[in-house]
Amino acid sequence: MWVTGKCAGFCAIALATTVSAAAAPTPAVRPMVRPVPAVSSAEPLVYQASAPTASLRPVLRPLSADLNAPELAPTASANNGFQRWIDGYRSRAIRSGISASVFDEAFHGVQYNTNVIQKDRNQSEFTKTIWEYLDSAASDTRIKNGQAALSKHREKLERIEAHYGVKKEVIVAVWGLESAYGTYKGSTQIIEALATLAYDGRRGEFFEQQLTAALKILQNGDVRAAGMTGSWAGAMGHTQFIPTSYLSFAVDFTGDGKRDIWSEDPTDALASTAAYLKQSGWVTGQPWGVEVTLPSNFDYAAANRKNLKTPSAWAKLGVRDMQGRAVPNHGSASILLPAGSQGAAFMIFQNFAAIEQYNTADAYVIGVGHLSDRIEGGPAIQATWPRGDRALTFKERKELQRRLTRAGFDTQKIDGKIGPLTIQAVRAYQHSVGLKPDGYASLKLLKELR
Repeated sequence: MWVTGKCAGFCAIALATTVSAAAAPTPAVRPMVRPVPAVSSAEPLVYQASAPTASLRPVLRPLSADLNAPELAPTASANNGFQRWIDGYRSRAIRSGISASVFDEAFHGVQYNTNVIQKDRNQSEFTKTIWEYLDSAASDTRIKNGQAALSKHREKLERIEAHYGVKKEVIVAVWGLESAYGTYKGSTQIIEALATLAYDGRRGEFFEQQLTAALKILQNGDVRAAGMTGSWAGAMGHTQFIPTSYLSFAVDFTGDGKRDIWSEDPTDALASTAAYLKQSGWVTGQPWGVEVTLPSNFDYAAANRKNLKTPSAWAKLGVRDMQGRAVPNHGSASILLPAGSQGAAFMIFQNFAAIEQYNTADAYVIGVGHLSDRIEGGPAIQATWPRGDRALTFKERKELQRRLTRAGFDTQKIDGKIGPLTIQAVRAYQHSVGLKPDGYASLKLLKELR
């Protein structure tokens, strides 16, 4: 899970203890805040599409399971300015309710971590197309390991599913994308990483908020500072919760008095993920989405997240599932075209938005949803992708925004993020020159604008 700027990345399955089916999980009693999805531990992929809500997550992280690369050893260095910042922050933390003893223990040996800064600086240039991301997200290895994880932990996952109503395959898929089913949780010391990022100042307010939340977790006794490890950007445990998300959603499902998302037993982490999705609007029994075919006369301007229709209404417009049937009426849905008219089309439901609260990138949500379908035995995505295309670089995305704005199609921001406003501008431009208004920000489109 993650932070905006969405940074972080993440299969052997650990043995877990069992719990009486009658034992109800103990939810977090901290005040509820709007979730800020957590991070994993590698540079993020820069893929953004039409997320309907704002988030402080990074855009999209690469998938550690297929990378299988060890984390770099942290490079800490003496920094007098950093120590002065810690001294000043100590008083703020104590005013917020952190005890002096907890603070001093947590900050013992903490130094300025230059690796964390280097990773934070290098986020924006990491790019992949959605099909490259999905090739990894739902690779044969990840599917096989996901099925093994589901089999090994079926009893606890069925109890979690029964309690929260969140499909067990979806919980497993989040686990697979976030930490390769627990094999890549990250080994960075969270207090040092968050303190470094808070001092650095680029997103200092956000990271100081996370640092204070991490100290509250320590003060609550769920984990000791030495055991609070995770990604360079502050995401922790099997399913990569950042500290504020942990305070809001983590649960003690084992009943041992601790909300332990770090241990080899993944029970609390998996239940916490289900609690997160449930409180984000998960609808029991509804799919995240369904791959569909579109008629030849489809109005691509209708593929808009705000354009909601029942599946039966979409069927009247010629939208069918991959077997040529009308999609069952699971609720209101919109059409998503993550690669424009040349790629796969999906009819997406409320549960897409629920997963999106965990990570706002469309590619991540499709990755979770599709991996969960494959773990359950479903087919691969059947449509072809425009594999001759490459992802735009960060500089090219900013150039696209500048050129669209100069041409009279204002993107509102020149930030290199292809979000709803840029997609809207792309569609308006496409419509003005007689192209299919599918909103796809491609290299071909940029060349036409040039």
